Amino acid sequence: MTLTRAERLDRLRAKDRATVLVVGGGINGISTFRELALQGIDVVLVERGDFMSGASAAPSRMIHGGLRYLENGEFGLVKESLLERNRLLRNAPHYVSALPTLVPLGDRFSGMVSAARRFFGGRPKPGPRGALIVRLGLALYDFYARRERQLPQSRFFGRRATRLNWPDFHPDINYAALYHDAKISRPEQLGLELIADAEAASSEAFALNHLGLTSLDGTIAELTDSLTGERIPLAADVVVNASGAWIDQTNALLSGRQTTLIGGTKGSHLVLDSPALLEAIGERMVYFANREGRVCILFAHFGHILAGSTDIRVDTPDGVRCEASETAYILDSIREVFPGIALSEADILFRFAGVRPLPRADANVNAEISRDHSCEWSTPPGAVPVLNLVGGKWTTFRAFGAQAADTVLARLGIDRTRSSEALAIGGGKDFPRGEAERRDWMRRAAASTGVSEERCATLLERYGTRMLDFTPDVDDISLAGLPEYSRDEVRWLLSNSQVATLADLVLRRMTIAFSGGLSLDAIHELAALAASALGWSEARTQDEIDRLLAHLDHIHGLTAATLAARNLSSPVSLLPSPGGGGSTQSVGVG
Repeated sequence: MTLTRAERLDRLRAKDRATVLVVGGGINGISTFRELALQGIDVVLVERGDFMSGASAAPSRMIHGGLRYLENGEFGLVKESLLERNRLLRNAPHYVSALPTLVPLGDRFSGMVSAARRFFGGRPKPGPRGALIVRLGLALYDFYARRERQLPQSRFFGRRATRLNWPDFHPDINYAALYHDAKISRPEQLGLELIADAEAASSEAFALNHLGLTSLDGTIAELTDSLTGERIPLAADVVVNASGAWIDQTNALLSGRQTTLIGGTKGSHLVLDSPALLEAIGERMVYFANREGRVCILFAHFGHILAGSTDIRVDTPDGVRCEASETAYILDSIREVFPGIALSEADILFRFAGVRPLPRADANVNAEISRDHSCEWSTPPGAVPVLNLVGGKWTTFRAFGAQAADTVLARLGIDRTRSSEALAIGGGKDFPRGEAERRDWMRRAAASTGVSEERCATLLERYGTRMLDFTPDVDDISLAGLPEYSRDEVRWLLSNSQVATLADLVLRRMTIAFSGGLSLDAIHELAALAASALGWSEARTQDEIDRLLAHLDHIHGLTAATLAARNLSSPVSLLPSPGGGGSTQSVGVG
């Protein structure tokens, strides 16, 4: 069992100094934290909200090399991204899996002139890509992906094969390209596993969420508990500013001076309940350019369709949401490719948005802003040196964290002793590969835990091999409002993943918002379990419910009425009772 929040706060209060303080618990901050912990550095990670609650919780769920980046001449970034993609397929196979990707194309020659102008430094307007330019790009893509290759090479389809295989495409689509990238099912969980792995690797490393940096006086950082208001001082030799889209605001707190390192853009996505669209695309992602030339995606995600995204400059990353105009834009873009499939706002299950922490740039088109990463020192006079993590993308988090850690180690005069390149993450350790190995693993897990093979398969998909850490209670039953989860499973999440608020549990320790399982009854049932496990009063519990409902309404477009309409009428058993007959009793987790 992990340390409780109270135990972590006690440990922080007793600590006068840390060698490195990492500010920001998104994927890049967490990666840097892990890299430093692997070297035995005394490192503390703090996050003013929940871990993985900013842009890291709002990606397109793609782990990819960045085919589009080739248009901007960012060959080094594509090469690094493909290598890191291959490593994630190996190191985190429980959450990262292959994603066949289909590119619908209208003609052969579109985009050739624009690509040439862009390659030589021009700034042509975005437009459609034809078969030849995409074929050239994929040839480079396949070449760069050859190192530690995990996936098949690309293929092309002519008019007849395209119409035969994908009859729902717009009649003007005459060709298609198929290549392979990857997707991540549970990015928030992967971030939490990285933290747990870091803390297991070094007794000098620990992390705290809902604890923000509020000021820096010389080498003394003031940390404020977002839940209680308590202020805790901590000295540090180096501060890593990994606050993503908030980097410039954080630097203002550190030095009183405003930096201009970040020029973020908002990306919004929709989760759609559309069986027709799901049938049309199958297990492939459709990756296409709309009339404006903006790249859009849609693929199956927890039984529904994830679609996006937008790319809009924003002045502040606080409170961003998918606006009505963005919703219309995404739906209209899908209709351009699938004109015969009816879509409306009534099909939307969930909306989400995040701000990409891109480097400030004067690009005419937001898509041209680099997704590469860099480390920038900005040391306030007389204060601790501050390393800013600028840019980055989900796929390259490990490489970015390693770069940041190496920069800090060089400043401290310490040599690296351990690499993370081949290091399995969390439940990816000893993960069974292939169908035969997985069936054998499931049989052995079921025999040792008393949980059915079917339930073991569900838990393996959710937590990888960490599912073996669970211990079921004989009286464990499924939740009435969320029958695919058990009480013991939720209790395990509450005890082992640093849950501090109801939103932490509902939005980042579970995937029910994406699967359509989020309902008003489920929220109340989960709140009751959280209250029991975390010692909340009745008033605190109601406040957590109210705050979550307000957040879901304002940020994600889910009203209380919508959530109430999803309530289930009766509980469903997760597993048959040991006696073999039907029963509401189930063994929850094992």
